[in-house]
Amino acid sequence: MRNADFEAELEGLSSAEDFLDHFDVPFDEKVVQVNRLHILQRFHDYLEKDPDTPAGEAACEAYYGKWLAAAYGDFVTSDAATEKVFKVFQPPSQAQAPQVAFVPLESVRK
Repeated sequence: MRNADFEAELEGLSSAEDFLDHFDVPFDEKVVQVNRLHILQRFHDYLEKDPDTPAGEAACEAYYGKWLAAAYGDFVTSDAATEKVFKVFQPPSQAQAPQVAFVPLESVRK
């Protein structure tokens, strides 16, 4: 079930600090400055893996706050390279063969 008022409030939040303040998650500014995008992406990933959003604004606040605190906590004790939130940090899958391109020297000289 969607809560339109709650979602409208979230649309007004634009930074990691805004989200952390909104959900009353205490944070260290230095951790957020270095990991803001990683924290928000991990927050999104947690929400996506647990799609059972509760009904009601108070329940949604607690649910979202729980996952945001977890996402922030991941980067208090670790770093972006270790957590590998973004694809650039993840090793290529074994099923994905490396792509090799061959360009003949003759085509470069023309």
